[in-house]
Amino acid sequence: MTRIVPAVFFDIRRPHRLIERSVMVYRRSWMVIFSGFFEPLFYLFSIRVGLGKLVGDLTVNGEVIPYDEFVAPGLLAAAAMNGAIAESTMNIFHKWKSSRLYDSLLATPLTAADIALGEIAWSMVRGLMYSAAFLLTMAALGMVNSPWIVMALPASVLIGFAFSAIGMAFTTYMTSWSDFEYVPALTLPLFLFSTTFYPLSTYGDFGWAVRLSPLYHGVALVRAANLGEWSINLVGHAAVLVALAAVGLAVTARRIEKLLLT
Repeated sequence: MTRIVPAVFFDIRRPHRLIERSVMVYRRSWMVIFSGFFEPLFYLFSIRVGLGKLVGDLTVNGEVIPYDEFVAPGLLAAAAMNGAIAESTMNIFHKWKSSRLYDSLLATPLTAADIALGEIAWSMVRGLMYSAAFLLTMAALGMVNSPWIVMALPASVLIGFAFSAIGMAFTTYMTSWSDFEYVPALTLPLFLFSTTFYPLSTYGDFGWAVRLSPLYHGVALVRAANLGEWSINLVGHAAVLVALAAVGLAVTARRIEKLLLT
């Protein structure tokens, strides 16, 4: 059984304590939480004011929608990614290498599994807050096309889960702050080339490469929620994100167990 599920997971006790700690830390600096929310928001405003009028309408699955309403769900998914990545990379590294927080936590009844699950859960919460704020902005601008848009929030949780788990797994392999130069080098192409701004058909023969992007699957889920369109393909998109989250979680738990308990 431990060959499939890391043995460290059988020692889960109180990961919610990590979430409580994060809430206490950020309650006096809550604006830091929303720092990554503004980038996709400014993209949305610029497209609504300028680019959207130049591009005009798009036909998606036989339905004609304005360009800004096509882009908005993609930016919402990107907001969830930004929140999860921001919390699961630089903040985790600071706690790990600079403040040595995790060494102190392991002197308490908390376990390595508590640390992994607790920190990933908080990253998901941050991504969800980004998405909720972005969704309210979309609604205020009249860019919501279906009541099913509420399903964008569970989809955002799934996006946050996948990216926070993968992000924290990569962070466990980083040795210095200079390694974080790779983070935007990886996330920026995902942001630009995950059907965030263009339909999949525009990528032509490179459509297969777009499908390799985790954010592409998240964008597909959120966009379907905004259009109120459902198909069996959405199950596949969700399955990819779940699989990535499971792999990231397993790698993170094993790495924490190896680095902090040996």
